[in-house]
Amino acid sequence: MVALSLSDMFCVDRHRRDFLDLVTNDVDVLLCNETEVCSLFQVPTLEKAFNALEELGILAVVTRGPAGADVLTVTGAVTVPAHEVEHVIDQNGAGTCSPPVSSTASRSVPIPSSRPNWVAVRGEIISHLGARPENDLEELAIEAGLL
Repeated sequence: MVALSLSDMFCVDRHRRDFLDLVTNDVDVLLCNETEVCSLFQVPTLEKAFNALEELGILAVVTRGPAGADVLTVTGAVTVPAHEVEHVIDQNGAGTCSPPVSSTASRSVPIPSSRPNWVAVRGEIISHLGARPENDLEELAIEAGLL
């Protein structure tokens, strides 16, 4: 499977055509935030961006900061609430830190809407400076009952 992170609004704006080509032809999992995906498809709302993603039929994880994330699958969107974090230090890297989603998708297992705790893994990323996890993400996913 091929996963792509849109990374940054600057990247989307500057490389929109290339990203659209990749997303349309080569990508299985798209990781982005709501402003990046709206920019990619040049639409004013997240709902319209979801419509565009549904037409492509790819798995997408759209992060929305404190509002959590939306996971868009072929069976529809699942809203996943944000994990409570005592102090947000640095949000860099949280959007692309989705190992449980990628693992689930690679095994063709539906993302369980009843167990949205995979977002807890992201809480580890934003609780310290730098995008690299300080704790073992696999252990966090196991503790959350995801693996």
